Amino acid sequence: MTLSKRAAWFLVAVGVWSWVIWPTFLKNIWVDDRSWSDGPTGFFLVHLVLTAVSLAIGTAVGWLGIRGVRAGRRGPTDHAAPPDRDLIDSSH
Repeated sequence: MTLSKRAAWFLVAVGVWSWVIWPTFLKNIWVDDRSWSDGPTGFFLVHLVLTAVSLAIGTAVGWLGIRGVRAGRRGPTDHAAPPDRDLIDSSH
């Protein structure tokens, strides 16, 4: 799969955005009155799971973007394996 430089940088930006927004969101949920009542409430746990999943997705997307940016710096390469000479019929 080929990823354009613009798309790769967009994915990196989405990953960074996720790591800026979601921890702040969880910090705000943490201090919300609905989050605690003799332990964590369902409100808090749902938002904790939402944050964890969003950070995992943001990490994966950012990682793909970083790989795309790095691949673009190396230039195009041909990843096709050379043909196996034993399989080529030499009678032709």
